[in-house]
Amino acid sequence: MDISLVAIISIVALLIVVIISCINEDLNVGFLAIGFAIIVAGVWGGTSGAKVLNYFPTSLFMILVGVTFLFGMAQTNGTMEKLTAYSVRACGGNTALVPIIVYLLTTFITTIGPGNIAGTALMAPVAMAIATRVGLSAFLMTLVVVGAANGAAFSPFAPTGIISNGIIAKMAGGLGIMPDALNGLAWKIHFNSTIAQGIANIGGFFVLGGWAWMSRQKGSDLNIDELAPKPEPFNKHQILTLAMVALLIIFVVLPGLGPLKPFFKENAWLANVVSNVGTIAFVLSCVLMLTGSGDSKAAVKVVPWGVIMMVCGMTVLIEVMDKSGGLNAFVTLIAAVSNPTTVNGTLAFVTGIISAYSSSSGVVMPMFLPMVPGIVKELGGGDPVAMISSINVGAHLVDTSPLSTLGALCIACAGDHEDKAKLFRNLLIWGLSMSVVGGIICLVFFGFLGF
Repeated sequence: MDISLVAIISIVALLIVVIISCINEDLNVGFLAIGFAIIVAGVWGGTSGAKVLNYFPTSLFMILVGVTFLFGMAQTNGTMEKLTAYSVRACGGNTALVPIIVYLLTTFITTIGPGNIAGTALMAPVAMAIATRVGLSAFLMTLVVVGAANGAAFSPFAPTGIISNGIIAKMAGGLGIMPDALNGLAWKIHFNSTIAQGIANIGGFFVLGGWAWMSRQKGSDLNIDELAPKPEPFNKHQILTLAMVALLIIFVVLPGLGPLKPFFKENAWLANVVSNVGTIAFVLSCVLMLTGSGDSKAAVKVVPWGVIMMVCGMTVLIEVMDKSGGLNAFVTLIAAVSNPTTVNGTLAFVTGIISAYSSSSGVVMPMFLPMVPGIVKELGGGDPVAMISSINVGAHLVDTSPLSTLGALCIACAGDHEDKAKLFRNLLIWGLSMSVVGGIICLVFFGFLGF
């Protein structure tokens, strides 16, 4: 295949941005990507900078801001912290159940909307304090917390899931996916991630000492009030916040249910308001602000602006790369070393290697997900949903590494008795090994078994 000069330069520009993201975490590569996109398109592609700025994914930006702002208010008004405390008490003092409760609670909290980073930030201090109290190693508790958070990260309500689904919606036509099928597809990808990452992390927990620890805890009880003191009851503002979160979930799910589709079609005004998770989040945020139930200034500060700009900036550069033919060159390279079955393992392995040193959702997903239609075409077949899931799982399974935000949060919260240097080393080895394990799991799970 002949590759034009502008295509080659666009590939070089992307590789430079990815390399910089791996070696310098202080630079926001989203802004860097937009600058590179303007230069490449303007100097070699004959495209004005103003037109390049039109590639900015405004809809995705607004959806991410709306959802993270809503959960920012839920976080800063104490609702999420109280919900966590009440849930931890569900183990009732049965020590052996602690890892299971932490895993399920982290999965639930991440799924309903805050996302994997916020979910880990909420759970890591509590989980590591519990680990110290019950004699469970910080390494094993990290596998539980990060494994659950990343497994549930692709919920349609969570930022990572929104990023994935936004990119998928943009390329749906090229994959032959009808708009009505996008909601069901979002849940399918979420399910795939939860199962695949759960196999790796829960399996690692049991094999590396978790099963032996749980066996020793049989019949062992502890004072639940000492472990997790009962918090004050939810106040009226926190109850309203929980209600808004429940409404977010309801209004995202209901329009996609077959029996209710005619209702939303007949009531266009309601369908317009709840057209996507972002519009719903903005409306519900207004309710919290107007009732004094949320601090909008505090919520704005916890919105992950850096990650949002990384995603949007990389999307602009990928768009320039696509229009210049550079994306097709990448697709051809991946297809040359794969077939419709093994491509799932290849994608998971490659994204895992890059993601170990770069942002999973901010760099890797915007880079690889747009390649899926081209890979399917180049291979003459293959399951696009499996490829999407392989990219998502491969990119996030390595995030137990201390080089990622999630792994770093858990190390920071580990008990004083823990050898932090040893914990860092063990998590680094585990995280990097997940690029290989992720490739194998995705090859078997999505390739051979056809999930």
